[in-house]
Parts: sequence; C-alpha cells; structure tokens
Amino acid sequence: MRAESAAGDGSTDPLLAAAAAALAVEPGALAGSLLEQLPVAVAVLDGELHWHYLNPAFRQLAGASPPEALVPSAEGAARARQVLADGRARTGTFAGRPAEFHRIRLGGSALGLLLVLPGGADVHRAELERAKGRSALLDEAVERIGSTLDPDTTCAELAAFTVPRTADLAFVDVLPLDAPDRPAAGTARGADEKGAPGAPPERLRREATAGPTGRHWQPGRAVRHRPGSVAARALAEGRPIAANLLSDQELARLAPDDTALAACREAGVDCLLAAPLTARGRRLGVLNLARVRGSSLGFTPDDVELLAAVAGRAALALDHARRYARSQNTALELQRALLAEPGSPHPNLELASRYLPSGTASVVGGDWFETVRLPFGRTLLAMGDVMGHGVEAAVDMSNYRSTLRYVAAMDLPPHRILRQLDALIADRADARPATCVLALADPARARWTFASAGHLPPALLTAEESALVDVPTGPPLSTGVGGYEQTTVELRSDHALLLYTDGLVERRGEDIDASLARLSELRLPVDGPLDAMLDRALDALAPHAAEDDIALLAARVRHREQ
Repeated sequence: MRAESAAGDGSTDPLLAAAAAALAVEPGALAGSLLEQLPVAVAVLDGELHWHYLNPAFRQLAGASPPEALVPSAEGAARARQVLADGRARTGTFAGRPAEFHRIRLGGSALGLLLVLPGGADVHRAELERAKGRSALLDEAVERIGSTLDPDTTCAELAAFTVPRTADLAFVDVLPLDAPDRPAAGTARGADEKGAPGAPPERLRREATAGPTGRHWQPGRAVRHRPGSVAARALAEGRPIAANLLSDQELARLAPDDTALAACREAGVDCLLAAPLTARGRRLGVLNLARVRGSSLGFTPDDVELLAAVAGRAALALDHARRYARSQNTALELQRALLAEPGSPHPNLELASRYLPSGTASVVGGDWFETVRLPFGRTLLAMGDVMGHGVEAAVDMSNYRSTLRYVAAMDLPPHRILRQLDALIADRADARPATCVLALADPARARWTFASAGHLPPALLTAEESALVDVPTGPPLSTGVGGYEQTTVELRSDHALLLYTDGLVERRGEDIDASLARLSELRLPVDGPLDAMLDRALDALAPHAAEDDIALLAARVRHREQ
C-alpha cells in the first residue's frame, strides 16, 4: 500500500519516501504503522470495494468487526467508483457520517480507495477526556480519602467521596479491627478459605454511609451480608459485582442486608455495586454503592472498573489506618497494664492517680508515674514523661520505672537518685530521654523533698491557693550530664500534692508560663476525696481534644483518727 502523489500519477509521495529511506523501511510499512497510530478513522478498500484494512479508530467509530460486516451504501459506492475512475478526491457520507474518499495505489498497477472519517478524531478526543476524567477522579480520591490515621474517619471519607459523584447511596462495611487477617480471593490461600457451602456469613461493622440512609444507620453497627448478595460475593470472590435494573424481588435478594434493603427501597434503588476493599492481599471489607431508579441505566463496565480502582486506593489508606490503630491499641494496653496501680505507700499517705491517653489524632505517649515505699514512714513519688510515642515509648517507660525502683532501694536523697538513674539510663544506647520529678514525703519530719530532671514543677494545693514549687531543674534523664539539686518544703496536713505531665497544661502556640498560670489560679477541693479532686482538675484544665497523654498523681497526709 502506498499513497499517490498530489498529481495522482501513482508515484510515491516524496515526503513519505524520504521518511521511509531515513528509517530504512519500506514506504508501505511506514504508511501502515502511521495509520495504526492515527486518531482519525481510516480504512482501505481495493478496486472492487472489498475491505482491505481498517485502523483501530475506524473500527471503533464504525462499530463493526470483522470488516465483512460493513457494507458501503449505494451513494458511498458510487462516490468511491468516481474517485477510482478519475483519481479526484471527493467528500460524501459513510454510515451516516461525513467521509473523504481518496485514490491510492495498493501495489503495482492495482488501485484502491482510502476512506477517512474525520469524526474519528472526536472519538479519540472523547477517549482522552474520559481517561483524563478517570485519572483526575483517582487523584482526588487519593487526596480526600485517608487524610487521618483513624479508620472510622477513612471510611466516612470514602462514603462521602462516592456520593453523589458516582452513586446515590453508599455503605462501607469493614471487618472488625481484631478480626484475624484472611487472604483475599485469588491469593495462594484465599480461594478456598471463604465461600464454602454452608459457611455462616461473616460479621462486619457498618462504619460509614452516605446518601438518604437516615434512620437506617447506626455507627459501628454489626452486619452480616445475606448469602448470594452482591456484597457477600464481592467479599468472597475478591472482585466487584454489579447488578442493574433490578426488580423489587431481585433487590431483596441482592441487597447486602435488611437494613440496607430498607434504605434502598425508600430511596428507589434499582442498581447495586459492591467492590471489595483489599490491600496487600488481605480482605478489609466491602464498599456498597447504589443508584436510584431513573438516574442511569446502571453501572457500566467503565463505572465498575473506575469504582474498583477507587476502592483499591481507599483500601490502602484504610489498611494504613488499621495497622496504626492496632499498634496504638497494643501500646495503650501495655501502658495501662504498667500503670494499673502505683506501688503501695505507707499508711500515713493517701494516693490517687489518673492516666488519659491522647485522642486518635495523636499517638500513645510515654507518660508514667511510680511510688516506692521507703523506711521510716517515707514514700517516694515519681512522675515522668518519655520522649516519643508508641510501643517503644511504653517499653522505655517500663525500663525507667524498674530502674527507679532499683535505685530508690539504695535509700538516697532525691537529687542523688536522679543522678544514679541518669547514669544507668545513659549507658543504654537506645534509651530515649525522659523528664522526671521526684517528691519524697517524710510525714514524721513534716517535710517534702523535691528534685527535677527537666519536668514541670509540682503543685501544692490548699483550699485557698495552688502554689507551684520552685524546684531547681536539671537536664532530662539519659543525657549523662547530671547536675541535679533538691529543695525542701514543709509538709502540712492541709496540703495536697499534685504531680502531672505536660498534657494537662500545655497548649499549642501558648507560652508555658501562661499554661502554668492557669494551673496556679485553679482552686480545687483538697479536703474531699483525692479522686474527686483529680476529676475536677481534669474537667478544668484538660483540653477536649487532647493532643498528648495526661498523667496525674495526687498525695496527701492521711489524717489520724482521734
């Protein structure tokens, strides 16, 4: 196949010949390769008007394959024969579309016809626009879904993203966080794990919905997908399942569960799609979407492919959030176990404590406290904060507490306890720094002795005032620098001591002096139960959305019964 020159004399176009020579290929081969890439619909017919070649754009625009299924109209055939006879290019119609007819030489003396449908470029542009729209939607999904490391928020973002962009209702069902990991269908072990006949439906949690679900949804409600529903199949088979133009009976059979069915019926739904949420070969849940009657003809194959891709990206964000939440739960359980009860003080001292983890926007910290019973009616109180967060900080916190108990058994004054503790911790290469304040209660001598390693000052509370103790502050522990000093304050029966971590008073963007002033201005009921006093302190000072852990330890001399 070669194109004629503009003169129509059958010679090869000089530009095409020059390009073919430069590429060391035959002009006909070069022309064929170019036609394959053209966004314009192009076809070649021989002198008998038999189809010789159709490029991909022509096949898509004409909508017929194989070529024998295409038959030129009488008008098109007459126009083609005119062009073959005199070599003059003409315009006309083909299959109801504008067309251009050009004579070409197929080889030797054989003549043929080049048929061009300019509308093919419009089809190509439409495809490009669809591809751009798909890419933009997926980019937006990545940006809007998974903005936090909270699984519930991620599910809510997924539901909100899909409605009303792609559906009228959305239900996001996920496996419980403590559910054992199961491979998705299609993995080495996933094909046989689920979907066995008679297997009971799995329990999931409906974490988010969008659309007119109203009274049919309660956050975290447990659901079980009915066998054979699109949701159950998508979860078991690991692929999206669509069902369109459903009757009411079909909707009742294919809806995920009774609650979703009620919402779908109220909204007038007749199309369903369930896309599995899988990440790293593990099943996390399923995205259920629905469209109301008359809004569309249903979920097309392009819709299914696009929404499966959205679900895949959302599943990755959800997997990150769930892994993080599991790590947080482990750290929190460890920290709560370690701080379940402080050590037993002497009977002459009352104690109360509180530990509040931060909200989900932050991570579990390394706040800790300890009490050590010493000879002669004395009790050592400690409050500390390990730098960092997570399981590692909780483990370091445990090391600090055990090392403190070891050093305190030497019966040293508080500043020397800090010195020894600092030296021992500094020998551990992987130890994290920590602040710490010690308070030695000596009721027999009516004396508090304090020493601090970079921690916030203790507060001595009475009914009239909250006084911050001026304690010389040394460097945090694990630096190996030392240099700790101590101070002594009168221990009075009407005093209550409050030790705390920075989460109680510090605020983002606020000077620490202003934060401590808020504590010193607080009046607390020191004569009542210490637990009630701590609750009052938390109500007055703790932020509603805590960004850091809060630990409190209160102590008071126990009044002797008369």
